Amino acid sequence: MTASTAAASANAAASANAATPDTARTSVLVVGGSLTGLSTAVFLAWHGVPVVVAERHPDLLMHPRLRGLSPRTVELYRQAGLEDAILRASYARAETYEWIPVRAQTLADEEYAPVEGEGDASPEAASPCGQGPIDQDQLELLLRARARELGADVRFATEVTGFDQDADGVTARLRDLTSGAETVLRADYLVAADGWTSPVRTALGIEVDGPGALFHTITAIVETDLTPATRGREVSIAYLQRPQPFTILMVHDDLGQRWVFGTGYSPEREGPEDFTDERVVAMVRAAAGLPDVKVTLLPQIPGTERKVFGFGIGVQLARSYRSGRVFLVGDAAHLMPPTGGLNGNTGVQDAHNLAWKLAAVLAGQAGPALLDTYHDERHPTGRLTMEQAYARFGNRMGPDADVEMVEYSAVAMGYQYRSAAVVGAGEDASPLPQGALAGQPGTRAPHVVVGRAGAEISTLDLYGREFVLLAGPAGQAWADAGESVAADLGVPVRAYRFGADLTSADGPARHGIGAAGAVLVRPDGVVAWRSAAAPADEDARAELGRTLRAVLARS
Repeated sequence: MTASTAAASANAAASANAATPDTARTSVLVVGGSLTGLSTAVFLAWHGVPVVVAERHPDLLMHPRLRGLSPRTVELYRQAGLEDAILRASYARAETYEWIPVRAQTLADEEYAPVEGEGDASPEAASPCGQGPIDQDQLELLLRARARELGADVRFATEVTGFDQDADGVTARLRDLTSGAETVLRADYLVAADGWTSPVRTALGIEVDGPGALFHTITAIVETDLTPATRGREVSIAYLQRPQPFTILMVHDDLGQRWVFGTGYSPEREGPEDFTDERVVAMVRAAAGLPDVKVTLLPQIPGTERKVFGFGIGVQLARSYRSGRVFLVGDAAHLMPPTGGLNGNTGVQDAHNLAWKLAAVLAGQAGPALLDTYHDERHPTGRLTMEQAYARFGNRMGPDADVEMVEYSAVAMGYQYRSAAVVGAGEDASPLPQGALAGQPGTRAPHVVVGRAGAEISTLDLYGREFVLLAGPAGQAWADAGESVAADLGVPVRAYRFGADLTSADGPARHGIGAAGAVLVRPDGVVAWRSAAAPADEDARAELGRTLRAVLARS
């Protein structure tokens, strides 16, 4: 893939501006149609932003990869109308499902060594959502359908061969890998969701920090009956030493008849193509400790014969999540071990953070500098999550690992943003445990059950396409100011007052405001600003106006 910028070459602007009246156009081009790319498309389309997704593979990969969603990620999908579909598609045993990782020499060992727990993901009081016990392959089917339902143009077997960007947009060259036809697409912005080796990131010259791939692994989906090995014991994933260290067997269906097998390989000596069916069958038997068990390999992409895929498991972080009009999300921005499901969940949260900002800028509600806050907010979060995923990887793969881990819920939900899109945040940006989320600027707004129009809802259900101002019972001045500022700036702001519009005994206290205070929440559910009391030396309208202008980079 090739890329150029107007700043780097005069030819870049000429190429970009060579788009003719017949050139196809869109607001955002997403390169990569897996979990993060499809999530980006869903969130953008839900905000009404025209979006095209280009994915080079002919279809979705039928491999679980991410095993379950954090409550925070389910909250984001809930906002886009996907929570019910996710729960319907979850494991048949979802209500009683428990993630049970073990260590052993083989799956047939007499005893398993437990893998120490990593903390409660989120008790019911912290979120209206629970864990989303769904595999990535099933989730991606839902995301693709939802993206198209919302109007996104999702194209498979489509490769982006190059792009140029200038001050006004990005011109990309696309090739249909089925017909060979080549087209040009002009977009306002490009989002790279093209994996940890990211051709887009490479073309931009963005470097990464970290060791990169720690090791390479092949994976296969197999049908086999391993109950003679498990003998009634509950196992979700087994970290095994046979046929070699760093081997896994992971359940892939409700009946335990389909498993994911993975083991390491050295790319200097061989590649995934060297793992024949016979070789993988022998390795699965060795890992299971069942030398004669029947094993059948299944294709991982529908309509193809690709049964073995290679993946890199490692640690790296892009030095920048943005270059001009191009943004990195998901694996293109950060690579981390799959333990805890942190990488996939972090990618979805990248997409959600970026989508509302792109929508606001494209709608003329925010200045272009708002997009700088994507890196400012998500890069530190990516570093924190990467470090914690690496710590959990050491804990699972090595029985003698000595690592310090932050409470899971603090990593998954308690991160704090520090950027120009947050006003009045403190200096300490350490992740907060779930019980400490109390309306601090830069944090995910707390979940509080409130009464509204005769029904009970979560305050999180108030957030989505507009800013929300929550005022205390005596905070009518703030509520009135919210509506006035919305009219002044042409920005949607919805105001609610506890005790009038919302009933809750502890709503103000849970948000850290007094009876006359207020809190401003961004469309992504993050607290943008808070005042514990009524305005002192100036009226509420002036203070809110100044705050919203700062958050939206409006001069």
